[in-house]
Amino acid sequence: MKIKNIDIVISLLEKEVAKFRLPIVTEFSRKNHDPFKILISTVLSLRTKDETTRDASYRLFKKAATPRRMILLTPREIEKLIYPVGFYKTKARSILHICHTLLNQYKGKVPDTIDDLLTLKGVGRKTANLVVTLGYGKYGICVDTHVHRISNRFGLVKTKNPNETEFTLREILPKKHWIIYNDLLVSYGQNLCRPISPLCSTCPLHKYCNRVGVEKSR
Repeated sequence: MKIKNIDIVISLLEKEVAKFRLPIVTEFSRKNHDPFKILISTVLSLRTKDETTRDASYRLFKKAATPRRMILLTPREIEKLIYPVGFYKTKARSILHICHTLLNQYKGKVPDTIDDLLTLKGVGRKTANLVVTLGYGKYGICVDTHVHRISNRFGLVKTKNPNETEFTLREILPKKHWIIYNDLLVSYGQNLCRPISPLCSTCPLHKYCNRVGVEKSR
């Protein structure tokens, strides 16, 4: 894909993903733009299917939707609420650590810069970028496995890991597309441009995609 075609590609992606269910983190952002819920649901989502994350997030936030309420729970109580997300025991402790840090260092408010967010336990660049973009509407590019894979499959970047992809996209992707890029590619990756045997025959982007690394498709 040539970067000059990105506006067309983004437009096609917007039409296509409108057919699919929103990723859970995006769902929370559109409901109330609560940075805390976006932060915690993203932590839960790591190495976990979206449906599992959705159910666990709603169970947890029904019990505790603020840092002050969350620290009243024990690690075991959080574990039970978020099970069966991946690494649920580790995540339960990370969530409590995050909440204590928010209360002690940020007066209970989720910070709005990537550098500050990266100081929180269990928070990497993917999570920090999602909070900044979806929680605060600031510029950032969130890169997860879908965004990394599809950006390389397109031929838009040639990178080895999500961090490299993020910084390359920051150089070439027009800023007007930064915030929405993750949402579009996550939905697309979950439903059509899958890791193995993507649905290329029905993909409206086939004429723009280089199909890098695709050995088998449907």
